[in-house]
Amino acid sequence: MTNSAVINFRSNPQSKIRVERLAKLTKRPASFYYNYLLDEYLDDLEDLFLAEEVIKNVRSGKERTYSLAEVESELGL
Repeated sequence: MTNSAVINFRSNPQSKIRVERLAKLTKRPASFYYNYLLDEYLDDLEDLFLAEEVIKNVRSGKERTYSLAEVESELGL
């Protein structure tokens, strides 16, 4: 059993060409670069979209923020 999964998606043809060219020049499989791209940027995308959700919750009153002074006071600093 391998530790991988098949993912299919549509891409800009230029992006596919660039990845294939890079794979050929470096003698690595294109899947190496697709995995690298996903691993490298997925954290950033999660942060971005989850932060947007928190902002909505703060603005609607479902969540609140705390000032540095409030945090320090709560922690006894």
